[in-house]
Amino acid sequence: MNVQLLIDGQAVAATDGRTYDRFDPVTGQIASTAAASSKEDALKAVEAAAAAFPAWSATGPGQKRTFLLKAADALEAKTEEFIGKMITETGATGPWAGFNCMLAAGMLREAASMTTQITGEVIPANKPGSLAMAQRKPLGVCLGIAPWNAPVILGVRAIAMALACGNSVILKASELCPATHLAIGEAFQEAGLPSGVVNVITNAPEDAADVVSTLIAAPAVRHINFTGSTAVGRIIALNAAKILKPVLLELGGKAPMIILDDADLEGAVNGAAFGAFMNQGQICMSTERLIVHEGIADRFVEALAAKTNALPAGNPRDKVVLGSLVNLEAAEKMDALIEDATARGGRVVAGGSRDGSIVKATLIDDVTSKMRIYAEESFGPVKPIIRVKNDAEAIHVANDTAYGLSAAVYSQDINRALSVANQIESGICHINGPTVGDEAQMPFGGVKDSGYGRFGGKAAIEAFTSIRWVTIEDPKQQYPF
Repeated sequence: MNVQLLIDGQAVAATDGRTYDRFDPVTGQIASTAAASSKEDALKAVEAAAAAFPAWSATGPGQKRTFLLKAADALEAKTEEFIGKMITETGATGPWAGFNCMLAAGMLREAASMTTQITGEVIPANKPGSLAMAQRKPLGVCLGIAPWNAPVILGVRAIAMALACGNSVILKASELCPATHLAIGEAFQEAGLPSGVVNVITNAPEDAADVVSTLIAAPAVRHINFTGSTAVGRIIALNAAKILKPVLLELGGKAPMIILDDADLEGAVNGAAFGAFMNQGQICMSTERLIVHEGIADRFVEALAAKTNALPAGNPRDKVVLGSLVNLEAAEKMDALIEDATARGGRVVAGGSRDGSIVKATLIDDVTSKMRIYAEESFGPVKPIIRVKNDAEAIHVANDTAYGLSAAVYSQDINRALSVANQIESGICHINGPTVGDEAQMPFGGVKDSGYGRFGGKAAIEAFTSIRWVTIEDPKQQYPF
């Protein structure tokens, strides 16, 4: 797969002709060969987006809605193409790739419905005869930086509401899935969006810092959203803060799932398996800590271990539940987490083996705070089980982390579950549901080191617009001098 840049509606090579190869994590063969942008290419994308902004921001909401709905249809029609690219570039399974397309199309349709909801308000003014208003205005060029793990969902999320709010956009593709992210831009082209409204930039891994810093520093870029690691998010936030540009950050997670002693055992086991092992645990909301009341722990662990051991892992082209991790380095990290935990008293009760970049679904029981896996985001299919004595200890363990994105509580006593949920420090919490869940209309984001700001529905309007005070006054009003 050869991947070019999408700038001002045209597929173009990098200025100096440079490319880089992305390799299939399972086969080791070249998955895609992508244009390696330079700073000059990044500035060309900014120039194109800035030139397109005035006309796009003035486009009526009905017309914007039509474009976004067409883009949703175009993206959905490319589902098989996306599946092939995601399997090859990231090692994802076909069902996960298909779900990416379904939810991403839904996000575009939700964004389309929001074009008439970008409203202001009339505010009572102290001056007699004055009309005071608060208006929502588009920001300008918005830079979206998307990761590889849910590439269609998160690539679309990085730009959909920005477009609905009247901004032009640049999607900075992940170095690990350039072909997948370019296909998003191609869907917008097929929908007939004006040239320059959506631009896609790819870059070699070694050039990422220069390309991103160039995009952030460009005067026409007025907002940045980033989904990825907390470490990189901090760098982006610092660079933007130096030049007073707002950012929306959705970063790492260490999602707790609390299983109280009155939980529905079967429901908790099913929710835990899904939350922990969907997409090999490579989701920011993945269940990263199974916090189990000791009264139910033995039965829960036995049942979950049985279910976990039955989950097939292998080449994502086969009929498996767990495909490949994104690269060998990520898989080798799982070995290190298992080795550290078992050396400190942890017990592997399911899985524990690896074949190249493919890691079996793994559970480690009797995890304590002395182990790396207690606090460190695994971003893989190796999950800790932490036994607790009561609700208070469960809440303490759930909050004993730098992160705060998603959480879950299982109990058949809803008042008890809600009381526990209200004490968990997270941007998202589900009662009797898994930590992994996303809907286009929901406010999505975290607290603490999981970032700030919200994607999704009406909450995203605040992120991708500014508010402006406008008055209409009596020109004959009286002044004190």
